[in-house]
Amino acid sequence: MEATAVIVPSVGAEFELSTVELSDPGPGEVLVRIVGVGLCHTDAAVKEGHLPFPLPGVLGHEGSGIIEAVGEGVADLAIGDKVALSFNSCGDCKWCLRDEPASCVNFMPFNFGGVRGDGSSPIELNGSSVGGNFFGQSSMATHAIANTRNVVKVPDSVPLELVGPLGCGIQTGAGAVLNSLNVEAGSSVVVTGAGPVGLSAVMAAALRGAKHIVVVEPNAGRRALALELGATAAVDPSEGPVTEQLRGIVPEGFDYAADTTAIVSVLGDLIGAMAVRGVVGLIGVPSDPDAALPLPLVPASVLGITVRGIIEGDADPQTFIPELIDFYMQGKFPFDKLITTMPLSQANEALKAQLTGDAVKVVLLAE
Repeated sequence: MEATAVIVPSVGAEFELSTVELSDPGPGEVLVRIVGVGLCHTDAAVKEGHLPFPLPGVLGHEGSGIIEAVGEGVADLAIGDKVALSFNSCGDCKWCLRDEPASCVNFMPFNFGGVRGDGSSPIELNGSSVGGNFFGQSSMATHAIANTRNVVKVPDSVPLELVGPLGCGIQTGAGAVLNSLNVEAGSSVVVTGAGPVGLSAVMAAALRGAKHIVVVEPNAGRRALALELGATAAVDPSEGPVTEQLRGIVPEGFDYAADTTAIVSVLGDLIGAMAVRGVVGLIGVPSDPDAALPLPLVPASVLGITVRGIIEGDADPQTFIPELIDFYMQGKFPFDKLITTMPLSQANEALKAQLTGDAVKVVLLAE
């Protein structure tokens, strides 16, 4: 069938709206009519060549929509189901078998390879295959072929056009706090960067009842939103050394840190603000793939600091996305406050709005 998709022609090029040809869903796949798709920092990173993906190709990995067709062997999903789409995983490695697909040994080929397991792409442009199957979906389009492992049914009561970002950015930030760091009530948390991932971490820390939830963010509007969503303090890095500002708020240092910036100097500030046995979670994607963490060995050893990388918030989408939706329906996780909607045709304008801070999380509407 034909679909309209946002194409990335080459590294650094602007998005282009094109007509593509989608294959029928194969075994273990479904065809989803996309209602909305979140625009994520990872999409921008691939577009600029910071992460590998075959171009030209179709990105988009925070899709939501309605199933229109199912492939062979699909038993738990049906035509008409409302779904959110998340990251892909192999289902066979030791981590997938433990229901921890975010640690899938085959994460990179299954999400960034641009093809299905059999080497084919579900997307053609002008008669030639292009990069598809991005995160098992390539949902920056009116329709997408998705794998059943990364398709999650959602209730009718939730706004379908808004739930796509639960599949990656929001899941990553919230999962970092609830799963990876497992923040306790009464503890202290610092979050660097108040984009959608960082603000999701803030909301999750508030859910857990953390005593101190401090955000470091240069954008005044995002600092204000962080305070609205549960942060207890917000630090402007332009007002002085960040480590000193953080120590001024929590003199004994922070129990947990979630960095969404992947900026080396910011991570250095965080290390200096950690408490005894503090844990630093690395969530951001660096613009420089060779960037390295400056870790002072003596203070790190004396304090017993732990530094750990976090992918997708160590979440299993099949259970974690419904959990976040439940929190949302209870009024405890208002992720809708992060979202601005724009039409699919304005993908370039949407990316600019996110990069300039005019929007926190844009969802591109396919309808």
